[in-house]
Amino acid sequence: MLYSISRLLTPHWGPFRLLSSHALLLAGGTFCAALLVVLALPHLWNRLPRDRGKVVGNEKMGESAKGKPTGAGFFVALLALPVILLFAPLAPWDAMTVLAIYAAMVFGYMDDAAAVPWGELKKGLLDLAVSLAAAYFIFMGHSDPVEGCSTRQMLVWLPFFTGSVQGGLYISPWIYVPVAAFVLWFTMNATNCSDGVDGLAGSLTVITLVILAVILYVVVGYRPVAHYFLIPVYAEAARWAIVVMIAAGAFGGYLWFNAEPSRILMGDAGSRFLGMLVAAATLMTGNPLLVLALSPIVLVNGGGGMGKLVLLRTAKRLGFEIGEDAAIRKVRFPLHDHCKKKLGWSNAQVLMRFILLQLIVMPILLIALLKIR
Repeated sequence: MLYSISRLLTPHWGPFRLLSSHALLLAGGTFCAALLVVLALPHLWNRLPRDRGKVVGNEKMGESAKGKPTGAGFFVALLALPVILLFAPLAPWDAMTVLAIYAAMVFGYMDDAAAVPWGELKKGLLDLAVSLAAAYFIFMGHSDPVEGCSTRQMLVWLPFFTGSVQGGLYISPWIYVPVAAFVLWFTMNATNCSDGVDGLAGSLTVITLVILAVILYVVVGYRPVAHYFLIPVYAEAARWAIVVMIAAGAFGGYLWFNAEPSRILMGDAGSRFLGMLVAAATLMTGNPLLVLALSPIVLVNGGGGMGKLVLLRTAKRLGFEIGEDAAIRKVRFPLHDHCKKKLGWSNAQVLMRFILLQLIVMPILLIALLKIR
């Protein structure tokens, strides 16, 4: 909105042109979102449902969280929405993508508030629906008509490979949409599974969002740097950097109250919102595989359990029985549970060590995926 207002008012008074600066919009949106959440959230969280704890097998989990307000991600995301609408100049298809991200958040909140938690099948199908919708919106908003092709094509770039078209290659919708939907679905669920220690999923994801905003704004959205890395330029990337940083500011405000011992929990509403946003913004960089470098600890911590489950079930179907003494059965997932139960780490140790691992591993993977081409 401010971007459009700037174009109308600049002819009347020159300084209004600053409202069209992506850097100013990014910084202003981040600050406003953080301040709004810090000021408003304490007045809202008493309206939230209370955490009921959970039982995995015969073991009670999350007893320290039981009774605390949960689903705070619902209010944090809603408080961020007017800031996004005010500061981020989004095209119609991008606005539809944001709508899909908010739909995932609403489904997560409905699960948080339900008297009986939703089953895996129901949550999985809803996650798949919003992931497919978001993947389709991203394709429609950022694909190009290509001569000789009956359908639009998406220009993507891959690590260790220099494409023949502007540093990338064109992908058909029949390949792009399913792959993008899987990236969205997996990242959303891995982030959700990582939300089990005060501040863990939120802190790791906020770090990811800040680095992702830098890549969107400085690398793929800035022609000289994109040409240096031999990757395509994405003109809309800078606008998504604003959305990403507004979310980072909003959830940074939430983390002020979620620091151990936490007063509130973001629940499925917040973790699904963050997971979908990270995946969608990563797709806006033009390289779906970049999510592996941006969220390595979250994907291993939360996604490892899904990988373990698939491996065990596949082996059983093929007639192979993996014994209880096998290494894969001895590792608990989410991995933060293994560190707490098997290694004796405290919540504070899990949080600090996982953040340190993220800060060490992320630059190495980013350099490999960006530079080695």
